[in-house]
Amino acid sequence: MTAITNRVLKLVLPYPGLTLALILFWVLLHNSVSPLTLTGAVIIGLLAPWTLVPLKVPRIRIKSFTACVKLTGIVIYDIIRSNFAVAAIILSGKRRERSSGFVTIPLDLTHSHALAVLAIIITSTPGTLWAQHDVDTRRLLLHVFDLVDKTEWIDLVKRRYEPILKEIFE
Repeated sequence: MTAITNRVLKLVLPYPGLTLALILFWVLLHNSVSPLTLTGAVIIGLLAPWTLVPLKVPRIRIKSFTACVKLTGIVIYDIIRSNFAVAAIILSGKRRERSSGFVTIPLDLTHSHALAVLAIIITSTPGTLWAQHDVDTRRLLLHVFDLVDKTEWIDLVKRRYEPILKEIFE
C-alpha cells in the first residue's frame, strides 16, 4: 500500500484490529447474521474505536498469532479446570483445613499489553485474583483461594504464561 492509502486507512480505522474484533463479537453475541445485526456490528465497530483516539492509546503489535491461539487454548483449559476445582472445594461436604493467601511472583514481563493480558487471565480464572503489581520491583501479588504450595503458583505464572506472553508482545 502507498503512504497515502495507509494514512487514509488510519484516519478511517484508527484501530483496525479492535474494529474487526468488535464486529465479530457483536455478531457472536447476537447469534445472528441478519442485515440489522451486521449493520449494528459495523456501526459499533467503526465508531467505538474512535473513543480511544483522544487517549492516544498505542496500537497493539502482536508478534505471533500462533502463540495467541496457543495461549487461548491454555487459558480456556485452565479456566475450566479451575471452575471444577473451586466447585469441588465449595460443594464438598468435607471440612478440610483450607488456607487462602497471597503469593509474590517476580515477573520478567514489562510490556504493558502483556501485563494487562496476564491480569485478565489471572482474574478470570476462578480461585485467583491479581491483587497488585509493583512496576519498580516487577513483582505481582497474587491472591489464591486454596493456597497449598506457593512455588507451584510461581512456576505456573513463570513457565506457563510468561513465556508465551513474551512471544506474543515482546
